[in-house]
Amino acid sequence: MTALAASLASACSPLSLFATLTPKDPARREARGLAYGEGERRRLDVYAPPVSGTAPTALFFYGGSWDSGRREDYGWVGRALAAQGFVTVVPDYRLFPQVRFPDFVEDCAAAARWTVDNIARHGGDPSRLVLVGHSAGAYNAAMLALDRRWLGKAGVAGSPVRAFAGLSGPYDFLPLDGPVTRRTFGEATDLEATQPTRFATAAAPPAFLATGDADTTVRPRNTRKLAAALREAGVRVEERHYAGLNHADTVLALSRPLRGKAPLLAEMTDFLKSAL
Repeated sequence: MTALAASLASACSPLSLFATLTPKDPARREARGLAYGEGERRRLDVYAPPVSGTAPTALFFYGGSWDSGRREDYGWVGRALAAQGFVTVVPDYRLFPQVRFPDFVEDCAAAARWTVDNIARHGGDPSRLVLVGHSAGAYNAAMLALDRRWLGKAGVAGSPVRAFAGLSGPYDFLPLDGPVTRRTFGEATDLEATQPTRFATAAAPPAFLATGDADTTVRPRNTRKLAAALREAGVRVEERHYAGLNHADTVLALSRPLRGKAPLLAEMTDFLKSAL
């Protein structure tokens, strides 16, 4: 876990240049900067498939050690998922040092509430909602998918999340032995309740969990532990360990120029569609 704490930030730094220069998938930005709460960090963008009609909905959370990241730098992810047939929402959320756990999880839950309440007007089906995240964003997605109190506190009725996909996520990282995790989670009164693996129950939605076997930032054991816990609970899990991919590669492999590094986009979206 020391490696995670030491290098999460550098591995998930903003991708502004990449976002500007990379070729984009054939999809459109349906809406930009919509507010799901108060403040500039509670806004989101929506991307839609090139073909009109009602489509399943994906909510994507980017990574960045819970202290960096901008939705503008991940439009290529929104377009990649939209080109695969998902109306895709990419929100910002508040970051350290403005907030600590659980505030960013609550922001992500509020973005999910906005999505359930409003996505139909943008062509998305709120009853076919999937969560996708990379790194710290995979943690956020896992907490919403597995610990139902967060969506419930945000006013989301029932269980709208049909599946989730986590890419290189930290899911089991106690003890807090590095600066990133200590500053982000150190004030939590119940540290066990900060761990996604604790909430691996039969009520969890199907999960696609992927990592790279060359990831030294968030070690692949995080993916193995969550996958094993979900399987033990009887949940459908597809676990992928991609040869040669490092921490950043698992999200970069969603982009058009780097998609040849691994079949991650196709395997992930095939799984998500099958869960719908």
